[in-house]
Amino acid sequence: MAIWWPLFVIGIAYALCRFLLMLIPPSVPSIEVDTSDVLEDSSQNKDNSFIYIPRRGKTVQTDKVQCYEPATMKYLGYFPALTPEEVREHVEQARKAQKIWAKSSFKQRRQFLRILLKYIIEHQELICEVSSRDTGKTMVDASLGEIMTTCEKITWLLDEGEKWLKPEYRSSGRSMLHKRAKVEFYPLGVIGAIVSWNYPFHNVFNPMLAAVFSGNAAVIKVSEHASWSGCFYYRIIQSALAAVGAPENLVHIITGFAETGQALVSSVDKIIFVGSPGVGKMIMQKAAETLIPVTLELGGKDAFIVCEDVDLPTVVQVAVRAALQSSGQNCAGAERFYVHKDIYPEFVVQIVKVIKSISVGPPLSGRFDMGAICMQEHSEKLQNLVNEALNKGAEIAGRGSFGHLGEDAVDQFFPPTVLIKVDHTMKIMQEEAFGPILPIMMFSTDEEVIELANDSKYGLGCAVFSGNQKRAIQIASQLQCGVAAINDFASSYMCQSLPFGGVKHSGFGRFAGVEGLRACCLVKSVVEDRFWPYIKTKIPKPIQYPVSEIGFEFQESLVETLYGLSVWDRLRALVNVLKIISEYNPATNLMKKTR
Repeated sequence: MAIWWPLFVIGIAYALCRFLLMLIPPSVPSIEVDTSDVLEDSSQNKDNSFIYIPRRGKTVQTDKVQCYEPATMKYLGYFPALTPEEVREHVEQARKAQKIWAKSSFKQRRQFLRILLKYIIEHQELICEVSSRDTGKTMVDASLGEIMTTCEKITWLLDEGEKWLKPEYRSSGRSMLHKRAKVEFYPLGVIGAIVSWNYPFHNVFNPMLAAVFSGNAAVIKVSEHASWSGCFYYRIIQSALAAVGAPENLVHIITGFAETGQALVSSVDKIIFVGSPGVGKMIMQKAAETLIPVTLELGGKDAFIVCEDVDLPTVVQVAVRAALQSSGQNCAGAERFYVHKDIYPEFVVQIVKVIKSISVGPPLSGRFDMGAICMQEHSEKLQNLVNEALNKGAEIAGRGSFGHLGEDAVDQFFPPTVLIKVDHTMKIMQEEAFGPILPIMMFSTDEEVIELANDSKYGLGCAVFSGNQKRAIQIASQLQCGVAAINDFASSYMCQSLPFGGVKHSGFGRFAGVEGLRACCLVKSVVEDRFWPYIKTKIPKPIQYPVSEIGFEFQESLVETLYGLSVWDRLRALVNVLKIISEYNPATNLMKKTR
């Protein structure tokens, strides 16, 4: 007792000191970011205070990316559509900066994250307002999808990022017991990202955080539909990098159209793409020219499955949130709803009641549950999907209502719509709608709903609800997708230790989590002597050059010694190995004759 008592006291004292240190906040400097041109109406002067009317039809790719508020059509300004030469210049600048940053310490990288986190927390309203103005989403949706997810990623990197980038020791196996095996992670160089418009803040920060923390540079092409917000968020990154003494040009935001994106793919060391399957295929084709790794997240047609034994009011609220997150402002939402026949009628009644209470209008007024659709003419596409389903026998069970909208902005809004009597012959059950449409289909058995959910070219995520958690897990385990939520929706993305990505036409590769962080690295396998210099690799004499006539016999016995299925077989083989070595005569290249 006398021996252990002092150790116990020391342990308690150490734990108490660690706890007290946790109560002391880290010293994190504040940064100043110019917001003069992004605050509401501050960018509206006599030169540009007009309603912007884009041309209808296919987007015309000019030398300028025009920016406007989808909810009001107020003109926000423009950014240059960079040429391939300009893109390559940006990448080259980033490459020079990366060589310096690769030598930075994790302490410096963590301070960069803390500065960002502090700014985000202190400027939530500003960040959400900028996102809302550029994409039409509401402030609440911006907070949920932009602020919380980004803060969670930063926090996970602060807590665990260094651990997962340190050398990881692995087993050395039977034949290499005298060796030490490990995996080392080195930055790739310049990580390129081409991101979508639906989460303009998080989609910029998500690849940037992983790239920079793992020692890389990042060049990110923002969507032509969300360039205004993306370029403002870039200022936050620049200020935080400057505050920790990072080299200039470590992170770049570039703007433009297809040509700009293609040039980026041709210039970087890895590309991360978030967008459509069609463009994803072109990205792969371009990346094949330089054989760079590719991560593709290409959307989905996520199934939302409701069994008969659920708490219906709770699930209805989650279902509506899931559907609206698949609206014109967001993605990662549910796009197909499968409800058990026993509760199908009541589910429809309750969900229609909620949908009818939803109001659609300009998001910054604060009176609306849904805002505008970001992409011009997308509401027309959504209506065409609804019409096609109606022509094949579907029915509209209910729709949300419009608020007071200006005449010039009507085309940018689409009411939440509940469709019943749908089936898989309808495009609404097969194509990614990217809109607030809830097609609800009935199922009878678990086997049937699994077959229905898997009947899709997409495979991003799913949500399964049941009063029996084992049943929900069993259903989800048989669904062909990369992300599953049990009795919840999209919860996996808030666990930033988990990888995110899909299968089939939803893409491949993963970002987020350990896998996403390490995907920004060159993964190098290293084997070294465990007991250097006392035990070194030495080739056994029977297989030294010139190889003896008994070389293969020696190898046979060695293989059985190491990998034989029984202990007795391995011992017998070991005896033969030792016998061959002891009796081998290198002068004659033969074993000694036994007397």
